[in-house]
Amino acid sequence: MILKDKTLITSTSPKIQAGQKQELDVAFYLRRAFKNHPQVFVFNDVKFKHNGETAQVDHLIAYTYGFILIESKSITGEVSINEHQEWSRSYRGQWQGMPSPIKQVELQQALLKGLMRDNAPQLLPKIFGKIQQNFGGREWHSICAISSNAIIQRNKAPQDIATRLVKSEFIADKLLEIMKLPASIPNALHLFSKNTRPWFSEESLARICQFILDQNILSPAHVEPKILAEELNEPTPIYQEKPIQIEPTFTPPIPAEQSCTINQIDLACKKCGNKTDLQPRSGRYGYFATCGNCKTNTPMKTPCPQCSSTNTKVSKRKESYSLVCGECESTAPIKV
Repeated sequence: MILKDKTLITSTSPKIQAGQKQELDVAFYLRRAFKNHPQVFVFNDVKFKHNGETAQVDHLIAYTYGFILIESKSITGEVSINEHQEWSRSYRGQWQGMPSPIKQVELQQALLKGLMRDNAPQLLPKIFGKIQQNFGGREWHSICAISSNAIIQRNKAPQDIATRLVKSEFIADKLLEIMKLPASIPNALHLFSKNTRPWFSEESLARICQFILDQNILSPAHVEPKILAEELNEPTPIYQEKPIQIEPTFTPPIPAEQSCTINQIDLACKKCGNKTDLQPRSGRYGYFATCGNCKTNTPMKTPCPQCSSTNTKVSKRKESYSLVCGECESTAPIKV
């Protein structure tokens, strides 16, 4: 399930454009593989703070048994890793050193683990009501997704590093190999299976996912993310010797009836029609509201009021909810 899309940034920098395209490519493959997966929750472009430090994770996977952090790296040309875990890259025949994305994502992982550990009492239940569960025994993995058009020289890299490098188009296969998910969500009978890994209950995983969304820091220079296109172009070299020149163009104003933001949706209880006493909540199947009168749960996800498409999803920002349509790309605020 995709819980957060990539936040798009407007920039004329070739480097930023290349990096953003790589992140969108990886997000595309993650959406194709896990859009409707009940045990996998995907967060693209997450930024958070802990103990005075800030980390930005390109892609974060929360799943039944733990977490996977993915660092997207745009590379045109060749990349080489030696036996000392030192990275170098070539562009037009010129080689130069570069920071290790594996070390970078490991630092992000350590900060996220500390954030989760310090908030374990509010995210995980106690065993027998006495012993507080924690995140130490859960699975923690970190990998690097490299541009599909790059050439990776990993023959001298340590095995631990080489196996954590993957090209974008193979990212879903690599994640499934790491997660080793069972056919169904674990329950109490899971204790008697051969799979002895500690798992998150559905309630705990929902609480963790909401916590991650609440901790996310919005960039001051962001634009609203659009639903990722269902088509993917083959990667092309991005870097130029000269900066990309963008000619100014005139964009006619959008008529009012074509605006991407439409009238708000007044959510009402599906059983009694109550609109004034609804409590927003989140669960395994997304956001819903509990009626204060009859205690009935009403999904916030509805067909698009603009085009009637059912290809919609509910987005949350702080205490505000909105319905985003994947067909006409309209956005409607939800009044709860």
